Amino acid sequence: MSDATVSNATNSATIRPEEAEHFGKLAADWWNPAGSSAMLHRLNPVRLGFIREAVDMHWGGDVESAKPLANRRALDVGCGAGLLCEPLARLGAEVTGVDAAEENIAAASNHAAGAGLPIDYRHGEIGTLGLGHFDLVTSMEVIEHVEDKQAFIAQLAAHLAPGGLMVLSTPNRTLKSRTLLVGAAEALGAVPKGTHHWEDFVTPEELEALLSDAGLAMAEPRGIGFSVGKGLHLTDDLALNYIVTARHRS
Repeated sequence: MSDATVSNATNSATIRPEEAEHFGKLAADWWNPAGSSAMLHRLNPVRLGFIREAVDMHWGGDVESAKPLANRRALDVGCGAGLLCEPLARLGAEVTGVDAAEENIAAASNHAAGAGLPIDYRHGEIGTLGLGHFDLVTSMEVIEHVEDKQAFIAQLAAHLAPGGLMVLSTPNRTLKSRTLLVGAAEALGAVPKGTHHWEDFVTPEELEALLSDAGLAMAEPRGIGFSVGKGLHLTDDLALNYIVTARHRS
């Protein structure tokens, strides 16, 4: 796709102002592993393990390499305060992070500067920022918060370079996720109230259809589950949360 195609992939707005406001209020506490984003801190190693394996398989790299993303561009959409952007940068990528909340971008930029990581953080709709193409496009627990899911996936696809890899994760819309991720999680203070709206959760079948409409093929999803013994971990059970890769159809 040309840069013009990237910038004009869709004119639809994907940001919900109320969602940006909700997460913006959490920005100052985002990097506190015991704070309001504690669940994300526990989830991040699971995501990273999946991403590392997917990167190694996709590009056939050295599994022992400390920087498997060297000389590659990575885009994380809905980056929050940079919990995923920073490890991607440490894996060697030239990283751009985009978020709907200005407060998150400020917190992310300050934290990256303190860590000596040259991450390019941007605020706004990805379709209007003229970012170009990326070898790796990630968006973790974001699609359930956007206004127009089809437009959002189209924007992600428009930024994926030929031969690139996309990684997405999101809660599944099941009775189990409604009970545990919304009801129990908020009641126990595991996530701030108002974070999740169950009706906006996306099933694997729905996500596959959205990706297909955008010209992408989705691989077999892996579940992210929880147990007392293992904590959060990859599983074949997709009932709570799942993570997938996608790439341009050949």
